Amino acid sequence: MHVMVDTTETGLPRAVAVAWGMQETPQRGPSRGLSHERIVAAAVRIADEEGLAAVTMQAVAKSLGFTTMSLYRYVSGKEEMLQLMGDAAARLSEKVTLDPDWRQALRQWAALIREAWRAHPWLREIPRGQVSVLMPNQMRLADLGLQALESLPLTRDDKIGIILVVSQHVASMTELELALAQEGQLTVTEEGAAMLKEVITEERYPHVAPLYQAGDYSPGSTASPPATDEPPVENVEAEYDLGLDLIIAGLESRAGGAAETATRH
Repeated sequence: MHVMVDTTETGLPRAVAVAWGMQETPQRGPSRGLSHERIVAAAVRIADEEGLAAVTMQAVAKSLGFTTMSLYRYVSGKEEMLQLMGDAAARLSEKVTLDPDWRQALRQWAALIREAWRAHPWLREIPRGQVSVLMPNQMRLADLGLQALESLPLTRDDKIGIILVVSQHVASMTELELALAQEGQLTVTEEGAAMLKEVITEERYPHVAPLYQAGDYSPGSTASPPATDEPPVENVEAEYDLGLDLIIAGLESRAGGAAETATRH
């Protein structure tokens, strides 16, 4: 499905121009007490408290004490507001100090993305694409990612690819973590577990069945339920760390090969 993007005369998406402060603020009219920043902050607040579905132009206007039509003097519509919200959620502290070691720096950078996703779970519902990467806060995040990789003897294209892969890993694992938290702990009775064992056999699934039999494949199906009602986030934590370990190990190998090639030439 093709998504229409409002653009300015320069061809820049309106959301990008607004985020960078390139779009003029209305100077007259009853909505003068508004600003792009106030509108986006109110929308983010509603999304954090009630979810993204609760964010409408009407709801945001009401929370600010203005009419819905007043918002349209600043934001062209909900689509643009969502784009601005996505960038606002990626805002970082003014001072971010990365570790001199690129491995630790990359982990720190990944943690910054993860923190934003955890603080604003609705981010997973906002499409990411050409517009988002041109936004100021996303641009700073990308800049920090490239800074973390600065010492690696890799091409610029490789480094851009790396920050994309790492950010996608963080996003997907955080999305899984949130989904598990919403779902809650799965608890299957002994009878239910026995029924599954009859169909999850080594003859049909030679590699998965032994894991299931040992209780390592499906949480709650063969093992005792946890003592608390907390979601099984620790399972995701292990896979999150494993993913970063594998990416870093691959980068060490790739960087070593690149350095060796450079030495020969």
